[in-house]
Amino acid sequence: MAFAIRNLSVLAYANGFTLWHYKAGKDALETVGRGNYLADASDMLTAGDLMMITAADGARILCVTLADIQTVITAPLS
Repeated sequence: MAFAIRNLSVLAYANGFTLWHYKAGKDALETVGRGNYLADASDMLTAGDLMMITAADGARILCVTLADIQTVITAPLS
């Protein structure tokens, strides 16, 4: 399954920071965490945003490290 914009929602927003939730459906956490999976949302995401991901194999919080035209790179929070 590919990224679906309808499964992305804002949970909180303040001072230029956004906390997101993405329901990945049948995709695994590893798939969602790969580079540029979220590219279709690049115009909405900003470096420093956090994303709560629920996937077929669990949940994870990712930090957006880069978001520009058609590129979104994330890293898991440790």
